[in-house]
Amino acid sequence: MSTPYHHGNLRAALVDAGLELARAKGPDGVVLREVARQVGVSHNAAYRHFADRDDLLLEIADRGMAELSGAMQARVDALPDELDAVTRARLRLHEVGRAYVEFALAEPGLFTAAFSCFSENAAGREPGSGPYEMLNAALDELVAVGYLAAARRPGAEVTCWAAVHGFSLLHLEGPMRVVDPADRDAALTGLLDTIDRGLGDPATG
Repeated sequence: MSTPYHHGNLRAALVDAGLELARAKGPDGVVLREVARQVGVSHNAAYRHFADRDDLLLEIADRGMAELSGAMQARVDALPDELDAVTRARLRLHEVGRAYVEFALAEPGLFTAAFSCFSENAAGREPGSGPYEMLNAALDELVAVGYLAAARRPGAEVTCWAAVHGFSLLHLEGPMRVVDPADRDAALTGLLDTIDRGLGDPATG
């Protein structure tokens, strides 16, 4: 079924159609000719808006990253207001990591597409609002409240990201994909707790 669009908004309609194909089939499902068919235009019309498939996929990846960022921010925003500064900073990092894994498991196609290409200037996102920036901000807050020693901050973002990304892939397409959801959630909590304890400044705790 073609996707209706208003005159002059074909580019947005093509991106929306590509986004749905990515959700269903991952990046391999994003084919410019099929996207054009979904919208109800010729593939030549689609090429007037995107140079090639990679050009469209780059925008879809940006949209996927934006959705991932939104999921992470929603979990952070749900933290109670009455928390002390250290507890809030620790839980902020915890919620950022949990949201990352939850998004990957809920949207495997879009999650894979989001990492299929990279743009330094992600469309539709405010500076500093991407997943990587949000992770860095959470770690910087841990330093600011005195939980993470400044000397141990460099490179912490790579450790944290590798942990949750690897966990996600193991449960999406690896040997852990058959694990019961309750056991998976418990394992994720254990992983995030281990990261938290590993980052903590020994002098504080």
